[in-house]
Amino acid sequence: MTSPNAVESLVCLAGNFELNSYEAMTGGKKMNWVPKDVDTYISQKDYIDTLVVPLISIDTRPETMKNSASSSEFLMNLSMFIEKQFKGRMMFLPPVSYTQSTDLQQLADTLSEDLKQSPFTHIFYLTTDSKWTSVTLEEKVIWLPSIPLETMDNHLRQTIMEDQLRQVLTHFMEEWNVQ
Repeated sequence: MTSPNAVESLVCLAGNFELNSYEAMTGGKKMNWVPKDVDTYISQKDYIDTLVVPLISIDTRPETMKNSASSSEFLMNLSMFIEKQFKGRMMFLPPVSYTQSTDLQQLADTLSEDLKQSPFTHIFYLTTDSKWTSVTLEEKVIWLPSIPLETMDNHLRQTIMEDQLRQVLTHFMEEWNVQ
């Protein structure tokens, strides 16, 4: 496989990142876990080497339900924002949701074993649940603190997403440059 540095040119214009060569190849399409995007992946798999798995904690206790929903909203918005910026470089799986009683190490082991069979060179787990930082995984876990978005205007929300993308980008680049 060609190294990411040889294939892409990362351009930063007004806080928006895009991978020029992938945009041309995929027609600017998003890469989600739907049949049409999987078809695109199959035809362009030499360039789409990264899989991202959002991990969402679901807590239905009345006293924590709103925080859980807020964390979920933040992570899903960030996932969509990242996916949009890396058109055709990454494929996003649907979020893996789990409850407070889930054994995270067992879930991690199952996911890792199942995804090890995938053709993706890089696998990242994206979460707002700090418990994942103590789970042993071969793949990279990217933890970000949740930021409540519900009362933000669109401009502030965009700024927050751009700031979070910059933080996540360093993790992606570290892994891509190892190859």
